[in-house]
This record gives sequence, C-alpha cells and structure tokens, in this order.
Amino acid sequence: MQGIGQPKRAFMYIKKHKSWALPEHLATDEHVYLNRRQLLSRIGLAGAGLAASQLPFASALAAPITGFPAPQNDAYSLDRPLTMEEEATTYTNFYEFGSSKNIWRKAQKLVTDPWMVTIDGMVEEEMVLDASDLIKKMGSQEERLYRHRCVEAWAMAVPWTGIAMSELVRVARPQAGAKFIRMETFHNPAVARGQKQSWYPWPYVEGVTMEEAMNEMAFIGTGMYGKGLEKQNGAPLRCVLPWKYGFKGIKSIVKFTFTDQRPVSFWEQLASNEYGFWANVNPEIDHPRWSQATERMLGTNERLPTQLYNGYEAQVAGLYKDMDGLGDRLYR
Repeated sequence: MQGIGQPKRAFMYIKKHKSWALPEHLATDEHVYLNRRQLLSRIGLAGAGLAASQLPFASALAAPITGFPAPQNDAYSLDRPLTMEEEATTYTNFYEFGSSKNIWRKAQKLVTDPWMVTIDGMVEEEMVLDASDLIKKMGSQEERLYRHRCVEAWAMAVPWTGIAMSELVRVARPQAGAKFIRMETFHNPAVARGQKQSWYPWPYVEGVTMEEAMNEMAFIGTGMYGKGLEKQNGAPLRCVLPWKYGFKGIKSIVKFTFTDQRPVSFWEQLASNEYGFWANVNPEIDHPRWSQATERMLGTNERLPTQLYNGYEAQVAGLYKDMDGLGDRLYR
C-alpha cells in the first residue's frame, strides 16, 4: 500500500534534539549502513537509467536522478535501530504488482528512468517534466531517519533520501483556493499485472491537505539507504508521511493535482469503513479486523507499543487541533 493549520517551522533547518530523537550511532547496524554509504560516495553510484524509447512521451534528454548518498539532516533521527535494507526492500506492499509481500522481482519490469510527472489543477502554470528535472527545481536532497508504520501493524525504521514536500508546493505555485494535493501513480497493466484486476479502482490515488504538505515532516522520497529508490519501494518518487499509516505513502507518482476538493483515495474507495482519508497512526483506534495497540518490527519481529502519530505528536498534532477529534481518528 502506498502508508490543520501550521506553516513550515523555521527550526526544520536547525540541528535540534527532539523528543523522539536518539543519536544514530546507537543503532546497532549503523556501521554496516555507513560503510556502504562511503563506498557509494567513492564510486559515484546513482540510479541506473533505461532507454527513453521504452517509455512513451518521455524526453530522451532526461537525466537519471543523482545525488546519492545525500547529506543527513541530524534533526531527524531515531530511537530504534535501522531496519536492515534487505528486509525493507523485499517485504513490501505494491498492489499494482500483486497482493503478496514478495513482489519485488515483479516490480523490476517497471521502467522508472525517464519518468514524466504532471503538476496541474489549481496552479499558476501546469507543467509536465521528468522526475529528475522536478527534483532539481525542488532543491537539494537530504537524508532523514523516519519511523514507518503500516496499517497492517508492522513497522520499520528507514533512512529516506528526498526533499521536503513544501518545496514541491513552492515549485507548483498553487492558487489561493487550493486546499488539497491529489497524487496519482502510474497505470500500465501490461507491466503491472495487478492493474488487470478490475475490482480495484486503478490508478492508485492518495491525497493530503495543503497544511499537511507544508508540515516539516512531509517528504517527497527519492531514495533509501543512501541510494535511489528501488522500484518495489516506489521509484522514482513517492510520498513519505511518517505520522500516517503507510498506505498514505503513494508510490511511483506521475501526477500532483492541486484542488479545492478533497480527494477520495484508493483504499477509501474500496472500504471507507476500514481506510479513511486521515489515516493518522493511533493505538486507541483499532482496525475493524485487528488491534493497532502494538506493532511488529520488521526483521526482528519485536512487538512494541504503537505511539500516537507514530511518535511525531509534537510535530503534527497542531494540524488537527480544530477538527473535533477527527484528526485522531483513523477511519471516519
């Protein structure tokens, strides 16, 4: 599955110890991770590109996404060890390729370089550009360590590379009346066989409010573990919203539409009683078919207590303070 009211805070650019932060050196597997980062940096490894002719309407002049590994922003660290890369990249949800967690091999059929992205709707000027060009317009990439919590009650700790979602808003130049960003993934059943299942409302759609997009935690992911995103993890662009359940983190995005109408998301269309628009992590609101009180850490199977907003309450609770409790509710 793909996981109101404050402007972006100035302190997002300041190295500051937060209530949920712990120095990364306390993560047990950090030395393994850093050794690979150093190696990648020395050899200049970036995302491998495929011929532009393999993707209709794509520009042959598009360049692959580069900039890995990116500098780490120490303001975003963790209180738990990083999940091993093999676990995070081979146990994934991507229903376009099937309902099994082990779809990473099937996802290799997806051509992600070049990758055309549309920005439209209530913006000053609509645009269509390659993902690499969009990233350049957004600015410098950085690495952030974030928790990730799936609605299925498993969790992981990930070193994401990307850019604050507020930079996407800056590039898009939305009109004053825009209230939401509707995001859409690719639709190509010839490559993604799961999209031949007609009972699903393809393509995958998700959305956030403008205020959520401007929050410091909202992130456009371009990489993991010091290199470009793997295809099964949502290459080349995905949304990372660490305080929400993982199905809100739409993968392989091809369109950002700015609108004054609240989007109806993929899973909300299928089962609105189980998957709502807000999808904020809340241990006190169970899924109709299982408890959300605890989470299973990927790789170790350790059970940990689920935290409200996935541990980011101090950063995001203000977004929902005037919503009569709806911001704390998962499904309605």
